[in-house]
Amino acid sequence: MSAAPQKAKPGAEKIDVIVSAVVPLNELVTRFEFKRRDGTQFPPFSGGAHTVVTMNDNGRSRLNPYSLMSDPADLDTYAISVRRDDEGRGGSLFMHRNVSVGDEMTITYPVNLFSLDLRARKHLFFAGGIGITPFMSMIAQLERSGGAWELHYACRTEALGTYVQQLTYRHPNKVHVYYDDQTQRIDLENLLDGQPLGTHAYVCGPKGMINWIHATASASGWPDAHVHSEEFLAPEPGVPFEVRLCKSDKTITVGEHESLLEAIERAGVEAPFLCRGGSCGQCETDVVAHTGDFVHRDHWLDDSEHASGKKIMPCVSRFVGTSLELDR
Repeated sequence: MSAAPQKAKPGAEKIDVIVSAVVPLNELVTRFEFKRRDGTQFPPFSGGAHTVVTMNDNGRSRLNPYSLMSDPADLDTYAISVRRDDEGRGGSLFMHRNVSVGDEMTITYPVNLFSLDLRARKHLFFAGGIGITPFMSMIAQLERSGGAWELHYACRTEALGTYVQQLTYRHPNKVHVYYDDQTQRIDLENLLDGQPLGTHAYVCGPKGMINWIHATASASGWPDAHVHSEEFLAPEPGVPFEVRLCKSDKTITVGEHESLLEAIERAGVEAPFLCRGGSCGQCETDVVAHTGDFVHRDHWLDDSEHASGKKIMPCVSRFVGTSLELDR
């Protein structure tokens, strides 16, 4: 019998874990494996799911989303792969520099915003760099169920081709790899035109790649509902700004290198989240009043909602102005 989940902020129940393995894969990417601290199995998840990892960085909590890339059939272990970003906000650097086997950490229950559409006749995967991670669990799921799939994986160099050897060895006829430094490119238009009716495409990688896949598929007549993508955005730094939290009767200052969501949490105010990357919509917050401009960076709100000035996604978006009041 599994232990009851530890109650955390709304929409983000947490699991206490122990780091069971730390495996460097290349100069930028390391795999981290977790076991439950209570010795029970993890909750079930499906290919494409992610978890949010909490890091205690000298008293500061960092919470970063990472795709679960382990086999969904193995609930004894969860695994993520983290690409080191030397220019980032510090979460990936913390994982690479400070996390060791035996460390106790906290992760959230899995959430899937990038799931397989099991009605599809075939699944066509496009990965760029560390965007390979969600496809590892998707492939394991489809191999077990007998689903048809094909992977096209773009890497900067052979040395940075995370999981390339494993994938090409196990699935030589389904995996196609392209190296930027060898000027190898995906022949996207012909590839999309040659798929059987009912194929769904999935892309995870840099923003330019995601936009390219969507635009090319649309121009080729693919239904929008048959093209799926995932991109977790990291909050960008910016000029500090002050925010009034009306329901909580608090005024906070959002620092240059923290998100609005992090500042809200630092003030002890509950704010729901599932992805912390601008995709899930869980932290959507109503704006009571403002004088200034929003810097919207989310994938959730549409253009009209951005222009209205009535909503903000505090996980990735910022504000530039003299006053901002939120319904929080």
